[in-house]
Amino acid sequence: MKKPLIKSISEYIELNSEELNLIESFWTEKTLEKGEYLLRNGEICRTDNFVVSGTLKAFYINSKTGKEEILYFAIENWWATDIDSFQKKKSSIYNIQAIEQTELLQIRYDSFQEMLKKIPKLERFFRIILEKYLGSLQKRIIEDNVLDAEQRYANFTENYPKITDKVPQYLIASYLGITAEFLSRIRKKHKSS
Repeated sequence: MKKPLIKSISEYIELNSEELNLIESFWTEKTLEKGEYLLRNGEICRTDNFVVSGTLKAFYINSKTGKEEILYFAIENWWATDIDSFQKKKSSIYNIQAIEQTELLQIRYDSFQEMLKKIPKLERFFRIILEKYLGSLQKRIIEDNVLDAEQRYANFTENYPKITDKVPQYLIASYLGITAEFLSRIRKKHKSS
């Protein structure tokens, strides 16, 4: 089950067999059933989580509307972690839940730090992952402020076709900040054109 993680790391840095074996020793496997929580609002995020298979959603409950608001999705070869809670050992302000059965590789904070000490070049890999995450977050903030709902939907389906195929439309609507009904109208319009 650790092969996808090793493959992901190997795309950015070269590891010898000793380093590969050492990396594997730090990670544990976890299975979440559909609907099971990886993290709940108020808990401390104790692990960094690599998705081997399945799909997760990160969300919070809007205190004004009582509705679930999607922050991000995580599919195969992506990460699902409240970075702030994990790093600072403070309570999370959101939830992470399995949309379908999901296989994860997890590493605890202390083990993560130890792994980086023993294999310093992993710092580069995790820096690249964080840079990509930050870039996508910045892009989303700009798109939310500049693009209309149709443009945001078009960008989402173009950039994340695997998510579009795996995730229910009402969750995509929440991610885009629109109602499921409005998303349905946008989709009908796109299909007819």
